[in-house]
Amino acid sequence: MTQRPDTQILDRVASPADLRRLTDTDLSRLARELRSETISAVSETGGHLGSSLGVVELTVAIHAVFDTPRDKLIWDVGHQCYPHKILTGRRDRIRTLRQKDGLSGFTKRSESEFDPFGAAHSSTSISAGLGFAVGRDMGKATGDAIAVIGDGAISAGMAYEALNNAGAEGRRLFVILNDNEMSIAPPVGAMSAYLSRLWGTAPFSDMRALAEGMEAALPAPMRDGARRARQLVTGTGSGTLFEELGFDYIGPIDGHDMGQLLSVLRAARMRATGPVLIHCCTVKGKGYAPAETSADKYHGVAKFDVESGTQKKGKGGPPAYTKVFGQALTDAAARNPDVCAITAAMPSGTGLDIMAKRFPARVFDVGIAEQHGVTFAAGLAAAGLKPVCAIYSTFLQRGYDQVVHDVALQRLPVRFAIDRAGLVGADGATHAGAYDLAYLSCLPGFTVMAAADEAELCHMVETALAHDAGPIAFRYPRGAGTGVDLPERGEVLEIGRGRIVREGADVAILSLGAHLSEALAAADMLAAEGITATVADARFAKPLDMDLIRNLSRHHAALVTLEQGAGGGFGAHVLEAMARDGLLDGRLAVRTMTLPDRLIEQASPAEMYADAGLTAADIALRVNEALGRTDANVVRLPV
Repeated sequence: MTQRPDTQILDRVASPADLRRLTDTDLSRLARELRSETISAVSETGGHLGSSLGVVELTVAIHAVFDTPRDKLIWDVGHQCYPHKILTGRRDRIRTLRQKDGLSGFTKRSESEFDPFGAAHSSTSISAGLGFAVGRDMGKATGDAIAVIGDGAISAGMAYEALNNAGAEGRRLFVILNDNEMSIAPPVGAMSAYLSRLWGTAPFSDMRALAEGMEAALPAPMRDGARRARQLVTGTGSGTLFEELGFDYIGPIDGHDMGQLLSVLRAARMRATGPVLIHCCTVKGKGYAPAETSADKYHGVAKFDVESGTQKKGKGGPPAYTKVFGQALTDAAARNPDVCAITAAMPSGTGLDIMAKRFPARVFDVGIAEQHGVTFAAGLAAAGLKPVCAIYSTFLQRGYDQVVHDVALQRLPVRFAIDRAGLVGADGATHAGAYDLAYLSCLPGFTVMAAADEAELCHMVETALAHDAGPIAFRYPRGAGTGVDLPERGEVLEIGRGRIVREGADVAILSLGAHLSEALAAADMLAAEGITATVADARFAKPLDMDLIRNLSRHHAALVTLEQGAGGGFGAHVLEAMARDGLLDGRLAVRTMTLPDRLIEQASPAEMYADAGLTAADIALRVNEALGRTDANVVRLPV
């Protein structure tokens, strides 16, 4: 077992109020202990390590200077909040991070008063901070608002909408730009280059006092001269972008120098009358050599050995859906030069890094900007290319207006590869791919598919690329596949045509997507009771295979639909189509099985689906209920 770090000063901290009684020297030592504690905890739980290590000193300094929780500290994205949680009364639970009934890996309002605003998607902090500032100015019992936003998160348009609004409002608000020159993947675009110039332009090292923005403490005539000198240092001429938006700009400052942090934050808190942006330069993974030297800075890690940094490998088995998608798309791109791909700052997370290594000129990382990414893909499609927009289900929600207005209404053949469909485990409800079936299947002209296994995913990649009649999407879950044999090349599926996987006489289970294996397991349980079940894979949520649905309806006593999505999705569309077709007018018992109308909290995916009532045993019970066998004893087969 890893030896716990020495934490003599941290042991004296029960809440941030205790930090305000420490000397600056003790705060520096506290930061070192906090870093060691964070490393130790995450080595046992896994999680977002690099981002948390990068803000250790900043976390200590903010809580030492500001009066949290009266002052509202908002972390953006939220995955860098582990040190914050340790300092805010949750140290005794920090080794439950991302586990069932444990601490969330993100800020969460229901978890602590020190988490005033929950976050797990990016670029929301400035908007929320401005809301708190207005609340304060309208008499609510809140103090200052401090938004900490990363250089990757500030690439999103929403951050600029908020900066523009906050600058125009002119209210006292603190925005801290945590500039580590890296989000999950190296940040791309002009903003990253601009921030790099602010940080690195000579002679910054010779004029540190000016670059730190301390001219705010000088008398007015000297302050103007200092401001002009700092503009020469930053290379921005008439002023920084942030100053043009109405913010007082302070920085760049060293985010790992406790003396600089404390002096700047104290001066800013004492003197600010309007919006202030503090440009704080940090190193992702700071203070832990394996993280600092890793390509991804240990952004997301499994459990690991602290001494060596070696992460514990998972059990061998089938390839992950993400890898299968990435390889299938790359193979297709080799055959067709019109195939191109778009990711929103997640090349490795979506598997597009595989294609990028072979065809770098045809993979576009737009940064954390899903709205732009979707419309960019629409433009590529309008130009005659075959764009594949690969975005997690939970993040595609951010670009929904563009999906509707720029893609669907124009019937442009954008292909949406939707990773992390269904429940995703440790990231919890914020990252659940619960809603895409509902929010895409309602759009005219949209084709929506869901892969039952990794071979089906290969077929759906080929089907999407061959489909030029309009937009098409295919969804697939996080994690390893089922172990089926993969085709050398996927087949182009007939649009709107499902398949029968197992024949039975009594009931029908119509499954969409990766819960097909649970449907088959439920059929085995029912067979042990003497009930034979037909199991069908719908393949398409839209258009529906009405011939298949009619066949299942006419030859079985009950029909149960099954999906890894919220209500209003596949099952609802099946019911509506059956009603139009008159299939609900007779003897048939119909049930739908979806995620329940509540959030499913973090746990393993299996535990989450059990909580949702979507296990094989739950399916078998629902079938028995539909058959009127409410007292039936479902036979549970050995796992």
